[in-house]
Amino acid sequence: MQYQEAMEYLQNLTKFGMNFGLGRETELLRRLEDPHRRIRVIHVGGTNGKGSTLAMLAAVLQNAGYRVGTFTSPHLHSYTERYRINGSQIEPEQVARLITILRPHLEDMVRDGFEHPTEFEVSTAMAFLYFWEQDVDFLVLEVGLGGAIDSTNVVTPLLSIITNVAMDHMDYLGHTLVEIARVKAGIIKPGVPVVTAAANPEVLEVIESACQEKGCPLVRVGTGVSWQPSDHSLRGQSFDYSGINRQLHNLWLPLMGGHQLINAATALVALEMLEKHRHVVLNEQTLRDGLAAVVWPARLELIGENPPVLIDGAHNYDGACSLRRALDEYFADSSVIMVMGMLGDKERAKVVAELAPRARHVIITRPNSPRAGNWEQMADEARRYVTHVETVEDISIAVKAGLAVARKGDLVCITGSLYMVADARETVLRLNNHQ
Repeated sequence: MQYQEAMEYLQNLTKFGMNFGLGRETELLRRLEDPHRRIRVIHVGGTNGKGSTLAMLAAVLQNAGYRVGTFTSPHLHSYTERYRINGSQIEPEQVARLITILRPHLEDMVRDGFEHPTEFEVSTAMAFLYFWEQDVDFLVLEVGLGGAIDSTNVVTPLLSIITNVAMDHMDYLGHTLVEIARVKAGIIKPGVPVVTAAANPEVLEVIESACQEKGCPLVRVGTGVSWQPSDHSLRGQSFDYSGINRQLHNLWLPLMGGHQLINAATALVALEMLEKHRHVVLNEQTLRDGLAAVVWPARLELIGENPPVLIDGAHNYDGACSLRRALDEYFADSSVIMVMGMLGDKERAKVVAELAPRARHVIITRPNSPRAGNWEQMADEARRYVTHVETVEDISIAVKAGLAVARKGDLVCITGSLYMVADARETVLRLNNHQ
């Protein structure tokens, strides 16, 4: 197969929808000789902050000289972003080769009476096969959706991380924090250490209970592990960290937002746990340089100057609250033009109520996804808070409309589902001659 043909084949698998359970993934991996059992995995779950925490872990481990694979989803601009080794994306030819290897196994499974694996299950199997072939020292693995029911959950990791638990994907995970927490806690495996930054007492009770039941050491960020912000700018922020065995002062993180300090503390204590169990050898300079090298686009990412454009994939209410805090902290004197687009299965009314009052002009656009639903409904919500609200279906045109109404001193903020934010980011980069 050529790359384009492989991508069309993979895209066609979306017809199998979201079909949860680990049976198909386990069977497919068995036919591939169980590559997931031959890799040292750090499993990262939670509602928000998974990707940022993963990026920080990977940056430090790479800086320490390890060969680090990362598997993330969804991607921003190219499918190849999902599979990286030391920051470098998989080559398109490799994707085509791996799909060519997997296809006969998928066809054999159906002939043998199994359900056809879903697109994400095939993507996950590809990840395990690729990173095993590439002989990575570690695979930092992001949960796709939930935890217990996610196809990445076939692994027995060195360490499980649950960043936090908030309301998201309620149609699939449950309608209360406790229900969602139970699904997220499904990545907790017998005897495997767990790190969490979850703070809600009900959520913590679920996580603590799962750890107790399975004999897992649990470290809580915020209890015994703490951080203290010291300074911030539009380039990033510095902070102090007090961990299990390390006290680190004046660490630099090139990401904006107070929530990123929680993610950084989570990553640092996870690294301390890996040290404690003798999986890695790290020193203070490695930790400092690794954190300072973190790159994680479309998360409070500032592009251009005239006007400045802030891009943030705040795709649920919890994320919207973090974005609102950042707008008030970093851009208190700026008038905001907001370009928004969210999927239909999100808490859109709550997100609009959090963000729209901070804007003088709101443009609602349609995410490029079949799950966009009644996308224009967000405009009706926004009109409750803002006088100037318009709908522009095409994302690129919506971005240009936002830039056109910006005056001197204004900030254009683009936010919502990553599907929408990715398309918007391409337009912004093109207009700023970054591409």
